[in-house]
Amino acid sequence: MRTLVFDGRTGAAGDMICAALIAAGADPDALAPVTDRLPVRYEVGETTKNGIRATTVDVLLDGDDDSSDGVGDDGGHSHSHADSDHSHSHADSDHSHAEGAGVHRSYPEVVALVESMGLPDSVESTALDAFERLGRAEASVHGTDLDETHFHEVGADDAIADVVGAALLLDDLDPDRVVTTPVATGGGEVEMSHGVYPVPAPATTEIATGADFSVVGGSVDRELLTPTGAAILAAVAEGADAIPDLAIDAAGYGAGDATFPDHPNVLRALVGEGREPDAEGHAHDHDHAHGDAARRTGDSARGLVRDDIAVLETNLDDAAPEVLGGLQETLKRAGARDVTVVPTTMKKSRPGHLVKAICKPEDAEAVAERLARETGTLGVRQSGASHRWIAERDFETAVLSVDGDDHEVAVKVASTADGDAYDVSAEYDDAAAVAEATGLPVRDVLRRAERDVRDRLGEE
Repeated sequence: MRTLVFDGRTGAAGDMICAALIAAGADPDALAPVTDRLPVRYEVGETTKNGIRATTVDVLLDGDDDSSDGVGDDGGHSHSHADSDHSHSHADSDHSHAEGAGVHRSYPEVVALVESMGLPDSVESTALDAFERLGRAEASVHGTDLDETHFHEVGADDAIADVVGAALLLDDLDPDRVVTTPVATGGGEVEMSHGVYPVPAPATTEIATGADFSVVGGSVDRELLTPTGAAILAAVAEGADAIPDLAIDAAGYGAGDATFPDHPNVLRALVGEGREPDAEGHAHDHDHAHGDAARRTGDSARGLVRDDIAVLETNLDDAAPEVLGGLQETLKRAGARDVTVVPTTMKKSRPGHLVKAICKPEDAEAVAERLARETGTLGVRQSGASHRWIAERDFETAVLSVDGDDHEVAVKVASTADGDAYDVSAEYDDAAAVAEATGLPVRDVLRRAERDVRDRLGEE
């Protein structure tokens, strides 16, 4: 599985994400839809941060020149990736950045602009997801409705260029999976239009509550994670505790503007072949994939593992098939761990569907809201279930020899907390690929792979 990993230990801003994607192999020409629609241009360059060569991306007003490496300013948020001492206006800079330039738009105006760009559906969806997260964060912080939220910096041309640009570059790179390690927020304080606030900024904190990734403080007293950077990562990336098992094909570094004494101010992007995650979103190679999510009773724990969950459900009698078919992806992006759609009969004997989503309790509100927005349902109920009992899940690789050639099939092993394996299940996609290559029936491949792993487990 083609995997993109962001290493967020030095934080992230919108332009750093764009720079990291270009450094990892994305084509800067993919940014053309932005420059065709907005009076800006991208300047891609290089710099060195603490001995590391890194790519820079600057958004400039069309027709202006710039000799500065002012990167990491993230749409007028001078957050500490920029050398402006947290000044939102960057008053100490005399160059012609597009930073904060152009119309400062409301959330509906930003949506209309993005929709007018003629972007591919996946790119438009990613960009709108990021802006919705930004809008909801601003609305929550200021106590306004989403449609009444008026962006300042993040509604300006350069911030739109960062968000849409990142979505275009990601589409060009075309990974199957995007992962980020815990993202550093930094420390200290940040100056905003409403006053001085501790890091992370309120909007960044709101965005992080609905993101799949986790955050950590960071090594410097500067703001490292900006709202735009957080929103882009929240829209595209799964969280991981560490860089997953990856056969790296390319690595790139996107630079922020500030220089720190001991830490290179760069966002690293790694691209390569990784293992496919299971239904819970965990990669096959991870031992005890549910480890930190599950609640155990200590070293004496036996049997299955307790996992705290929330179960959300709603009945639908008028949902389009295309909407139902897309719920797996959209709800999982919002935080659902599993989604089922069951045909049912509703009032007046009308056919309908029961949609159920399992998620972590802290994700319930975000998943419920996404379910309502996607389907138009008037209500989402949370059932009385508070936890489930789950197996530990590991993966073994079965090697099948057919006509002198070896073929690998991943096999999921379910076991109790004390390591007693009680079920094995070969991955269908792997088995289907082997069947296609060898001419064997898929069920024979499945049976042989499972037998191989059972035999090995029996010998241990």
